[in-house]
Amino acid sequence: MAELSLAIPKRWQPASVWLLYVAGLLPAAWTFYLGATDQLGADPVKTFELFLGIWTIRFLIVTLMVSPVRELFGWNYLRYRRALGLLTFYYALMHFTVYMVLDQAMDIQAVINDVLKRPFIMFGMAALAMLIPLALTSNNVSIRRLGKNWIWLHRLVYVVAASGALHFALSTKILDLEQYIYLGLIIALILYRAWRPIARSRKKGQGRPRNRAVASTSEA
Repeated sequence: MAELSLAIPKRWQPASVWLLYVAGLLPAAWTFYLGATDQLGADPVKTFELFLGIWTIRFLIVTLMVSPVRELFGWNYLRYRRALGLLTFYYALMHFTVYMVLDQAMDIQAVINDVLKRPFIMFGMAALAMLIPLALTSNNVSIRRLGKNWIWLHRLVYVVAASGALHFALSTKILDLEQYIYLGLIIALILYRAWRPIARSRKKGQGRPRNRAVASTSEA
């Protein structure tokens, strides 16, 4: 029986990354068109804002899934992780821009009052603030210059995920099934990331006695 293969031919991979950027931004472009043509319902600003927030969560989840999918199923999509992470940032930035410009009309006092009234907004702003250095260093030059520090910096994405999940969960009084699924996935992915070093440590610990036994047998 042939194994399931989702690999993309190597010659198409560079083009597929750019295709991912184009496809990833299409939902925002289409919804902007609907808003510009007055087809977003009674409250188009809130609808657009919510739409961008949900797509931020979707891209965040898919970004976090890249490593577990490779480790658990052998499907290697690391090539697309940078594009997915940047799409997460673009949607978060658009979500924030709609909030600041269209919802609050750049009124800083109104924003402060809104934050005091609805603290979940602080979690969203904190997540966006942490995404900025990740987006700015998502390039080969930064990887070379930062070395191991780049890895530590980009682990911040899990704090971003936790902040984003809190912002998402507390933004509405009643969660629907789709929202429960997104939150469940984020929690599972964070737990998986926390469990991974423990699993690796145990695996190494199991390997050492076996190696010693082999060495003793050889010496004997």
